Amino acid sequence: MSAERADKSTSTIFAARVSVEQVEEGLNLAPRFDADGLIPCVTTDAQSGEVLMLGYMNGEALQQTIATGEGHYWSRSRQCLWRKGATSGLVQKVVELLVDDDQDAVWLRVKVAGSGASCHVGYRSCFYRSVKLGSPSGEPARLVFTESQKSFNPEEVYGDAPNPTQL
Repeated sequence: MSAERADKSTSTIFAARVSVEQVEEGLNLAPRFDADGLIPCVTTDAQSGEVLMLGYMNGEALQQTIATGEGHYWSRSRQCLWRKGATSGLVQKVVELLVDDDQDAVWLRVKVAGSGASCHVGYRSCFYRSVKLGSPSGEPARLVFTESQKSFNPEEVYGDAPNPTQL
């Protein structure tokens, strides 16, 4: 099921896209969702600017985020709407919601409850590893951890809850 079909026609708060000028310079939110009914969302810590995660929103998730002031996303792996922190308590309070120039990407600046972590693996950021640059040709690319310890123990927080990602 695509996110668009799962969306409960919440597009009433979104303006129709009628011109480049209206989308790029107008005052109405007219997001452009992709063929699957999704729009990418970069989420950063409001204070530090650190990137916490990249998620996706369908129309309902975007509307719920606007209405509640908390981060809501569409889970591509589970094919459902989810409120960040509903299970873990690490709720994302939105400080600012921005859209890019052609309204096909969203940026949330958030304050995260609890330990401030946003990664289901237990790290603060979902971007807890970097790719080592300059690897010799033909050798596998190597990852380097950028966070030395987890912010929380996922087993204690989630228990037997299903892993939100797919391999």
